Amino acid sequence: MSTRIAFLKGHGTENDFVIVPDPENTIDLSPAAVAALCDRRAGIGGDGVLHVVRSAAHPEARSMAAEAEWFMDYRNGDGSIAEMCGNGTRVFARYLQHAGLVDEGDLAIATRAGVKSVHIDKDGDVTVGMGSARLPEGDVTVSVGERSWPARNVNMGNPHAVAFVDDLAHAGNLFGPPPFSPAAAYPDGVNVEFVVDRGPRHVAMRVHERGSGETRSCGTGACAVAVATARRDGADPAVTGTPVTYTVDLPGGRLVITERPDGEIEMTGPAVIVAEGEIDADWLESALR
Repeated sequence: MSTRIAFLKGHGTENDFVIVPDPENTIDLSPAAVAALCDRRAGIGGDGVLHVVRSAAHPEARSMAAEAEWFMDYRNGDGSIAEMCGNGTRVFARYLQHAGLVDEGDLAIATRAGVKSVHIDKDGDVTVGMGSARLPEGDVTVSVGERSWPARNVNMGNPHAVAFVDDLAHAGNLFGPPPFSPAAAYPDGVNVEFVVDRGPRHVAMRVHERGSGETRSCGTGACAVAVATARRDGADPAVTGTPVTYTVDLPGGRLVITERPDGEIEMTGPAVIVAEGEIDADWLESALR
């Protein structure tokens, strides 16, 4: 390991990430190292780490290298591995543009949830093709204190439980994961979204992200919320043949989610690089002791 490790800091609707460029996959980002980097008091601080690796250099992404040059090796703030992060994908694309590795327009990014299509707009927004949602059968319930609500089970490459509430304050502090049942519905944990209506095809949400706690934004969560709300409202583009678009307000900003008749979900929102510098490898090593 060199004495210095390059990093950047970025966010998408205030879902923030430490970005570690490592094209040849030479940096050992252990769970403890990721947690140390994401520590908001003793580290750089972030909801997660975007490890930027060439697909051909990573064993989990080599099979996707022909479709996507770059692999988003995403880690949650506690060091655990995640299948996908929607806001992270937008910030990942913005980093590639910032570094001169891609231009405005279309590109493909490999993730653990497959290859994602991305478009970098001239106006600064980034649109990510998030794939289609799966809606597993079965009743799910989530709870906060004495309150409980039925939740819609939505899988966006990672699991979500979407609960409609009267007041976002009913979600509590969201420091810990809200209890859910049955346990078998989410054997590896779940992202939980609490949702209120703001107007026609316009909702607001708070989210507990699995492995990160409450975050200011969650891209896959916003997609799950849009799909769950559309079904609640009786809208299914696969049936009607008409795309449906929802505006989703999050504590950190606004995302626009469109579900097309072919099932593809597109998420559009901002992505910003705010800083870059170097991690002291000696500090990182000492933080892991």
